[in-house]
Amino acid sequence: MASVERGGDGAGGEAAADNGYRAGAYAMLGALMRREPDRALLDRVGGLSAVDPQGELAAAMSALGMAARSMSEEAAKHEYFALFIGIGRGELVPYGSWYLTGFLMERPLGELRSDLARLGFERESSNRDPEDHVGALCEVMAMLAEEDDVLDRQREFFSRHMAPWLERFFQDLSAAKSASFYRAVARFGAAFTEFEKEYLQMQA
Repeated sequence: MASVERGGDGAGGEAAADNGYRAGAYAMLGALMRREPDRALLDRVGGLSAVDPQGELAAAMSALGMAARSMSEEAAKHEYFALFIGIGRGELVPYGSWYLTGFLMERPLGELRSDLARLGFERESSNRDPEDHVGALCEVMAMLAEEDDVLDRQREFFSRHMAPWLERFFQDLSAAKSASFYRAVARFGAAFTEFEKEYLQMQA
């Protein structure tokens, strides 16, 4: 979706490990939400089935891994199409402006574009999706989380552009008629969103 200059020397120790895990979770969600899953992605996600399911986030992660292992590539692509593309429109509209205003390409998108430019992100010319696609936002957070010294920027970006609507999106995805594998994605997304809200508050 975007490119950004990486800044700072980074922090070490526990904070760096936390950011690495968070970046990985965001990158996985971004990949699952941005395009139809292929076998390689499903296999990578399937590795989460080995996670010890202690606590809701770990349990959601393990369940997602098991769902990926049992899902065929064809079925996953069919489900993704029904949910997010469809004939005319998918069952869900995965854009922030839609959730915040009921319309696409509204003021929240303009505010997001200003913040992305300030952070050094540029939209890829080949990408036709607006930048407030849930997958694109997860990709941005994945890159920000890799920069150990910019937690304030992560907190601001998350609170401005994701926290106001992401929980509702994952609730809708969990209840979608076409969702099977993506019901497990929604459970993990909801659990991780709750974790992020608490983590970013604690680090303030």
